[in-house]
Amino acid sequence: MRATCGQTTKRYVLTKIWPTLFDLFEFEQNVRNTAELYNQNIQPGDKTKGGFHFIILKLIGMKKILKQVTGIDVAQHELVVCLGRLNEDLSTQLYGHKVFPNTSKGFVSLVQWVEKSGMVGRFVMEATGVYHESLAYFLAEKGYPVSIVLPNKISNYFRTLAVKTITDKTAAEAITQFGLERNLDNWEPPKGIYKKLRQLTRERDQVVETRTVAKNQLHAEISEAYPNKTSLERTKKLIAFLDKQEKEITQELQQLLRDDPEMKKLLVILCSLPGIGLLTAVTVLAETNGFDLIRNKRQLTSYAGLDVREKQSGTSVKGKPKISKKGNRHLRKAMHMPALAAIRHDERFKAVFARLVSKHGIKMKAAVAVQRKLLELMFTLYKNKTMYDKNYFINQEAEVAQVIRTKN
Repeated sequence: MRATCGQTTKRYVLTKIWPTLFDLFEFEQNVRNTAELYNQNIQPGDKTKGGFHFIILKLIGMKKILKQVTGIDVAQHELVVCLGRLNEDLSTQLYGHKVFPNTSKGFVSLVQWVEKSGMVGRFVMEATGVYHESLAYFLAEKGYPVSIVLPNKISNYFRTLAVKTITDKTAAEAITQFGLERNLDNWEPPKGIYKKLRQLTRERDQVVETRTVAKNQLHAEISEAYPNKTSLERTKKLIAFLDKQEKEITQELQQLLRDDPEMKKLLVILCSLPGIGLLTAVTVLAETNGFDLIRNKRQLTSYAGLDVREKQSGTSVKGKPKISKKGNRHLRKAMHMPALAAIRHDERFKAVFARLVSKHGIKMKAAVAVQRKLLELMFTLYKNKTMYDKNYFINQEAEVAQVIRTKN
């Protein structure tokens, strides 16, 4: 009887008590690991929101993580960072905030803080002038996936959130949430030559704009009743200085192109289009990074801000279609004069322009449509590496007619 009781007791311990003790030990280890991860995210002065009880609640509700994002709101002097995760039930969780200086040392501290959290994923930031570029280059060189989002997308997304207070912290949270809910493309640094070309073309554009202002000022001063001679001399010296600067920039551009034979071949292809000159072709390649991230013509026109926007609702709201202008203004500006030249000298674009003007009677609207058509053709020629053939459609129709005659 005693042996039977001993065996029963031993069996009870092995089947009931020991598994329970093992589960408690495993639970304790999980709590310790979670507490360690949680403590890494606590900053000096932060509240622990219930301390150990909060940690246990986090452990009990822990789910499989599908995606991790580090959202960064970039300012001139600081980076406001927010960590977020997407769980298996498609719920999002924002759990870490910190501010870093927008310097090289701040970049290192940011990466170390994110790595200590154990949640290294995609870095998402808003395109803030040029202040985000240094951080983007730093993260890309370290091999981290980076996505740069246009400001209008973030602002439109922010309006859909139930957030009334707009601060740097809430902006970082919105960027993180946007990155968790969207499938974003990887940002890649532009090639060296495209970056230099973009810097030079934009600098030249600023010099030309300043010179135009100076020339208008000179014309106004000359037209006065009693012009000031010293003012005229200073304005003329300014114009001469700007002319010299434009000449130096042009020479530097030409030297860059001479040193890259592959670029010269691409420019010859693009300049075969009517109205497209060397400066226009260089500007388009520089602003699109050689069409690197452009997948189709629709994406290109949207990037340039030449996509059509229309607002219509029922019978009471019917706005006029117009281009969004939410894109790269340098591309739109570069395509203006080439479109006018193509309309004047090429029969195909002249016919497109005349057809659109006869339809709605607005010449500028028809000219914008030609700009869009030219930009799409540049993309097509670049991808196919073929020269422009103004008789392409005529030859194609002749080939189709020949095939039909052969079959008959």
